[in-house]
Amino acid sequence: MNTNMLAFASGLSDRDLLARVGALAGKEREATAELVAHLAALDDRPSLYAAGGYGSLFDYCNAACNRIHAARACRSFPVILDHLASGAMSLTSVRLLRPHLTPENHEAVLARACGRRRREIEALVAELAPRPDVPSSVRKVPTAAPTPTSPGTRVETNSGLPSQPVPPISAPPPLVATRRPIIETTSPERYRVQFTIGKESHDKLRRVQDLLRREIPDGDPAAIFDRAITLLLEKVEKAKLGAAAKPRARRPIRPGTDRELRTPIVPSRDVPREVQRGVWRRDGGQCGFVAPDGHRCTERTFLELHHIRPYALGGLATVENISLRCRRHNQYEAERVFGPRGTSVVSEAHGSQPEAHGFQSPGGA
Repeated sequence: MNTNMLAFASGLSDRDLLARVGALAGKEREATAELVAHLAALDDRPSLYAAGGYGSLFDYCNAACNRIHAARACRSFPVILDHLASGAMSLTSVRLLRPHLTPENHEAVLARACGRRRREIEALVAELAPRPDVPSSVRKVPTAAPTPTSPGTRVETNSGLPSQPVPPISAPPPLVATRRPIIETTSPERYRVQFTIGKESHDKLRRVQDLLRREIPDGDPAAIFDRAITLLLEKVEKAKLGAAAKPRARRPIRPGTDRELRTPIVPSRDVPREVQRGVWRRDGGQCGFVAPDGHRCTERTFLELHHIRPYALGGLATVENISLRCRRHNQYEAERVFGPRGTSVVSEAHGSQPEAHGFQSPGGA
């Protein structure tokens, strides 16, 4: 049991505990330097972490500085050590859950958290401690006041004599502190969204508020955002997936005469719209690569359509033979079959573009 580590540390004397912490810290520094060197080498071999079901080195490392939060949580609830050791929970998950764990609920909460992604953990936290909706607001981002040199200002020289007037110097444009966009779960089924827009977008928002006063009397930006994102999603899904309320099957131009001509001798590389829709629904808009240990890639952006049986080997563009892949895993699967990019085998099988059947999801903006 990994809880023995905590029992061993708790049983040390003050002097031994400090000495042990110092020794482990020294080892950690050496291990950190060695780890960074190895990660640099791993960054040049993306197929290694891709084989484990990770779309990027960042996802593979999952390294956030959450050790202190985890240590304090484990002191109250030692069972967390077992979840960390087994990989059922990450340090980030422990950090997010720590403020909401109690002696009464920790077993049930930790059981629900095992194997969950960060977004699911955030939703669980919002369920444990729901927060009220954030009031809608539109305000101008503050900027630093410019400090130009006043015209005619005289500067004293080292000799103490006044010099010639200094011409005015135009101040550089003030730097605006940028903030990362926020999408945060505040309570079950409620989310806080925060971002910064430019003047043109602001003017458009004000214009829409004026035009929709009958439908949205208070001009709530959240209601306008919902309408806008709904229309945009319909447009993007139609363009990317061929989505339609009543999708129609393809028909020959002249029934009875063009059927044989429209059946190619060599299957087309193009993936029909109905196949794209079916694949998207089946894979849930997520990379479908699953590592040998059962870990599935969590990427949902920059997705591409992948032939399970390669097109170059006769694979057809059917729902059964097409699956979603992130860019890294699509390339990884191609390299497994045809070798590294740039080899003659890949060039012959795929032409100049090994990822010719690429596909970007609506989420890959």
